[in-house]
Amino acid sequence: MGMSEFYGSFDDAENLATLERAMDLGVRMLDTADLYGNGHNEELLGRFLQQTRHRPLIASKCGIVRTDEILSDGNFRRDRNGHPDYIRASCDASLKRLNIEQIDLYYLHRVDPKIPIEDSMGALSDLKAAGKIRAIGLSEPTREELQRAAAVVPVAAVQSEYSIWTRSIEADVLPEIRKIGAALICYSPLGRGLLRHRGQLPVLENDDFRRTLPRFATAHFDANGWLFDILETVATEASMTVPQLMLCWLLAQGEDIVPIPGARKMAHLEQNVAASTLRLSRQQLDHLSHAFSETAVAGQRYSEGVAIKAT
Repeated sequence: MGMSEFYGSFDDAENLATLERAMDLGVRMLDTADLYGNGHNEELLGRFLQQTRHRPLIASKCGIVRTDEILSDGNFRRDRNGHPDYIRASCDASLKRLNIEQIDLYYLHRVDPKIPIEDSMGALSDLKAAGKIRAIGLSEPTREELQRAAAVVPVAAVQSEYSIWTRSIEADVLPEIRKIGAALICYSPLGRGLLRHRGQLPVLENDDFRRTLPRFATAHFDANGWLFDILETVATEASMTVPQLMLCWLLAQGEDIVPIPGARKMAHLEQNVAASTLRLSRQQLDHLSHAFSETAVAGQRYSEGVAIKAT
């Protein structure tokens, strides 16, 4: 996502080089959506797939639609669309931008409250039967929505925000994911880059989406200072970086956990991949889990009143 929008400026040449390095390091899935850069990100991956010898699993999404309205925070308003006709047309458009014949994993990006989820899943099932997609996913469903969806067609993967900073799915959605045997694809596994740099809030560009997020506001960032202290202390004890620590904690939550950190820089990519070879002790894991309870973290993950949240 960050290679095309939301997190400030980007460079396609650097992005393509980073993607190639990811393949060399053993990364085997690339996650995109028609929303990201209004199609730019799928086009970028399409270019990459034409020039690389690797054949990664490609995941994409449809279901969040841009409108022309600009909100007071400078972001565009989003709406949901789960109509079967829209889903079928979106898949065809994504296949064209990606320049492939089949999408390995295709998600409904958000459930549309105006359309019965059974209808949306039926359209995805039709796409699978037609060979246009290999597997079906859902992004950010509630437990009830996931139950209803899985009653129509097998759901291979559920994508939700899950990290040491955001654990709201643990109570009800995660048990349901495991009940139906789906994988949990964790977006923003590093808390959208919620890191402390020399004791300070990260410097964000003017068009960076995170400027609208409560946890990146100074008051909440400062209130979470004791949690940053814990992260830095445990990371030092474990001889790893704080991002590696967060990924290690996440990977320790189950074999069905698949984090998708969106590195744009080569150094960050290499650091993230190296985390898969590192381990935390049970004592360290328990300490982190206890400290980062849902009630302990200051600030919600999104601003109040935002109708559609982008992954």
